[in-house]
Amino acid sequence: MDNVYLSHNNIVSSLGFDSTTVIDSIEKGNCGLSVYEDNKVLHVPFCSSRIAPKELQKRYENLNPNTEHTRLEKMMLVSLADTLEKKSKIGLDERTGLLISTTKGNIDVLEEDSNFAESRAYLAELGEQVQKFFGFKNKAIIVSNACVSGVLSIAVAKRLIKQGRYDRILVVAGDLVTQFILSGFNAFQALSLEPCRPYCNSRTGINIGEVAASVLVTKNPKELAPESVQIMGEASCNDANHISGPSRTGEGLYRSIENALGQSGVRKKDIDYISGHGTATMFNDEMEAIAFERAGLSKTPVNSLKSYFGHTLGASGLLESIIGMHSLHRNTLFASLGFEELGVSRPMNIIKKTTNKELNVFLKTASGFGGSNTAVIFKKV
Repeated sequence: MDNVYLSHNNIVSSLGFDSTTVIDSIEKGNCGLSVYEDNKVLHVPFCSSRIAPKELQKRYENLNPNTEHTRLEKMMLVSLADTLEKKSKIGLDERTGLLISTTKGNIDVLEEDSNFAESRAYLAELGEQVQKFFGFKNKAIIVSNACVSGVLSIAVAKRLIKQGRYDRILVVAGDLVTQFILSGFNAFQALSLEPCRPYCNSRTGINIGEVAASVLVTKNPKELAPESVQIMGEASCNDANHISGPSRTGEGLYRSIENALGQSGVRKKDIDYISGHGTATMFNDEMEAIAFERAGLSKTPVNSLKSYFGHTLGASGLLESIIGMHSLHRNTLFASLGFEELGVSRPMNIIKKTTNKELNVFLKTASGFGGSNTAVIFKKV
């Protein structure tokens, strides 16, 4: 069967509006998190990563829109326009799909001061806005499964191409920092007022961030970017432990990893590093440590990129997969910022310092509310 690849890509974030700028910033150890005082979204100060509104508006207007779009739609359009520009020789025909990944979509239109109809909050409407703007022939497919949505969207795109339904799929992911989301995590008493430190004993909680990211998933070797990677294997498993609490045994994540490995044919010893979920919350970090140990990967280098952006919800898995593919081609292990001392009960090999090393394969994992877990294995092309 045809191989499937991640190819041209874009990241729109607090660290920049294209993938190269963002990766360069990460390599330098720059953090995109800051403390904000914005009573519109939370009544107390909070630490977050937010996209520069003026620069976003400028880039959006350069796309010459003929109607007004929400903030999230602008983020997605700007990101996807950049990715599409890199593959301009390929038309958006019937063999080209569109996949939207998000957790809450246009949730901000439900706020009192919104200028948009409440119907804009429907995820199908978000998909239609993106589809119509670029002229995709096919309706957008929505993947919204809590915080695994971003990496699950890659798995779904791969499966649809393997099934012969599409030759290529454009995946775009995004989520916002909003009143609804921040108030929810604040109610959990999970927010940290300082940059998060995943897996660290001195961590004080999670940060919420916003980002848009997009990537071309294709089976055509002629459509590959220099930083392309092959999707070797993927799997998703729901442990149904709790509406918000992860499994205490790491069962769902463990099974996802094992099944992805089985599909990929990759040996565990050949995984050069793991891009973990790493939210810097006590139960998530502990669950991951248990799952990695059960899978025989406790010595494999691990990082969490949440320390650069915070948790970007439905976009996080796609964002971190894109960074991972660049990491392979740069032969660079990116540090987990702020990590000092291990704060979980099982051994983990946390990447403390950005290091040059020959890399070929990485494992991306994600876990989310409702017991959802996904693992994808990528190999350098």
